[in-house]
Amino acid sequence: MIDRADMAHCRDAIRTGSLSFHAASRLLPARVRDPALALYAFCRLADDAVDDTEDKAPAVLGLRDRLDLVYEGRPRNAPADRAFAAVVADFEMPRALPDALLEGLAWDASGLQYDSLSDLLAYCARVASSVGAMMCVLMRVRDADVLARACDLGLAMQLTNIARDVGEDARAGRLYIPREWLHEAGVKPDAFLEDPVSTPCVRQLTRRLLDESRNLYVQSETGIAGLPLACRPGIFAARHVYAGIGAAVSGLGYDSITSRARTSGRQKLGWLGLSLARSMWSSFAPVSAVLHAPARPEVAFLVEAAAQKQTRFSRSDALFAALAQLELKDRGGRPLDRVGA
Repeated sequence: MIDRADMAHCRDAIRTGSLSFHAASRLLPARVRDPALALYAFCRLADDAVDDTEDKAPAVLGLRDRLDLVYEGRPRNAPADRAFAAVVADFEMPRALPDALLEGLAWDASGLQYDSLSDLLAYCARVASSVGAMMCVLMRVRDADVLARACDLGLAMQLTNIARDVGEDARAGRLYIPREWLHEAGVKPDAFLEDPVSTPCVRQLTRRLLDESRNLYVQSETGIAGLPLACRPGIFAARHVYAGIGAAVSGLGYDSITSRARTSGRQKLGWLGLSLARSMWSSFAPVSAVLHAPARPEVAFLVEAAAQKQTRFSRSDALFAALAQLELKDRGGRPLDRVGA
């Protein structure tokens, strides 16, 4: 069980640090909402630890040590760490899932860029689909088809975030648009990072990211009916709130360099109402064949891990490699600069 004071800290962290998830979480039953807020608080802590420092390698390596302590059952004396340790123990959270998130943060800290859409989706799988798979574990859902669709939702949400933050990321030296797309559009990656300008080509690439996300949102919906009925409104809400961010980017003419898309409280309330209605209908809607589509190759390892109960202490070879790259960088070496290189 999560300590009451630690739970209050997690609620406050999400209320101020992740407005979209906080809105969606209000529709989850308490038995899922509280561990979900604890999970998101730890993920938020991890993300902020990397984003809020110039020296990113030590930040990620420090998170590795914190995660080790969580899985050893002796978390660091901090509310988010203690709460997440309780979640790990109560729900038999497979270690591979938070490891995948840590690997994605290591990629960010290494400044990786992505050659192809598949490379980008591999990154999205780690920083977002891993959380979707962990949410299924919190709902006691281990069905592979439902897990695959939850991972699709994570991909869609992260692509939406990337489309919204093209300018902000570029000004921070980060580039997520696939390099193949940039070259096809005649946009030189280094020049764009040096001077991010909202040209028609860049806006078209932002639209392309959102087109990919829309397809994934539609595919992800087929798995929601496989969740407990009480959990469906919260997941529909997450789907609609994040898709609404994409719609706001579209409303700006796909210019996410000179503007940042925002949604209003009234819009969020509307999406929450829509989510309640869709959840009621989901019990009567026929099962779509899309539910049984194979997991995308970029997320298959997450589906396999979440379908099992492997909480034992072990890091994947991929995480070892990512951390080794970070340690090389921290010592002044030259790690890879992009996935697919």
